[in-house]
Amino acid sequence: MSIAMPSATSHTLSLPARAPVHTETASGGHASGGSAGCVNSTEILRGQKAVEINHNGSTYRLQATRLGKLILTK
Repeated sequence: MSIAMPSATSHTLSLPARAPVHTETASGGHASGGSAGCVNSTEILRGQKAVEINHNGSTYRLQATRLGKLILTK
């Protein structure tokens, strides 16, 4: 998976092949499992407010809000 960075110069982010995935449980804790990768949002955004992600021929926009939330739109 690669991520296009919206800027004057093009950047591509290579994600690790396999890393533990952390999902939030009902109790608010985190559980690990599966073979899906887990990437910190700061690695993806790299100081930008938003990045474009190409997935299966479609372009998505991942945006960080002022309150620290993430929004993914097509």
